Amino acid sequence: MFLKKVQKSLIPFRLTMKAKFTLSLLSIVAILLVSSAISVFEYSRMSGYASARVEQNLKSIDLAGELAGMCDRYNLAVLSAVGGEARAPEFGDDAFRQGCESFRNVDSEQISALADSVMYSYAAYMMVSKELDSVLESDFIDSRNWYFERLQPRFNRLNSYISDLTGALYADLLDNSRDFDSGFYRSIIPGVVATMAGILLILILLFFVLAQYVRPLGKMRAALSAYRTNEKTYSLQIDGDDELSELNEGIHEIVKENLQLRARIKALKKQ
Repeated sequence: MFLKKVQKSLIPFRLTMKAKFTLSLLSIVAILLVSSAISVFEYSRMSGYASARVEQNLKSIDLAGELAGMCDRYNLAVLSAVGGEARAPEFGDDAFRQGCESFRNVDSEQISALADSVMYSYAAYMMVSKELDSVLESDFIDSRNWYFERLQPRFNRLNSYISDLTGALYADLLDNSRDFDSGFYRSIIPGVVATMAGILLILILLFFVLAQYVRPLGKMRAALSAYRTNEKTYSLQIDGDDELSELNEGIHEIVKENLQLRARIKALKKQ
């Protein structure tokens, strides 16, 4: 009894059965809510990041196609002018340069390097193409030889760099798509871990209920049955400071008082 009093004095507050069940269930709910919030946040972050990069890749691929189309149309126009079917064409130099500068926004060193290569080959191509007026006016320069020997090789090089750039953009798009998939799986890991932790906590709670309440109640029932049928002394001891231990102590006192009452009744009957 003295040890129980010391133990109770050391405990700042007493947890009732209701409080224990409530705290156990609230802990499970808190873990599930926190893990769900982490999963949603991680998925939203990864989804937004990957979606932005995928969208940027798609725009860059479309832009690369537009630049290639501009070069093709200009080169065909130059060929028509060489053949005497049209005048010297004009090229949207500012639009092409701005398009190449936009590729620098893509977070890839390879794409930035290829964009620089496109700009250099474009500058070399345009430098030669500006000779068109003087070639057409000259009586000594064969315009066809000039086109196929000087201009066309530089156009082929420019077109090759644009094709390489487009291929790198497609590869980057594929990598970002894979990152999106892996990010999705990474985002659901906290939910899976929380679910497993919740199941484990439920099993622990079940074991706790069985060990701390169900089994003691069964022992109390068996002890009371033995007392009622065989008039044995109720000697069950339950550790703890909750309602179950109080109930057990109350049963002890009632059984003790009942035994004392029966002993007095027997003594009175003998007298």
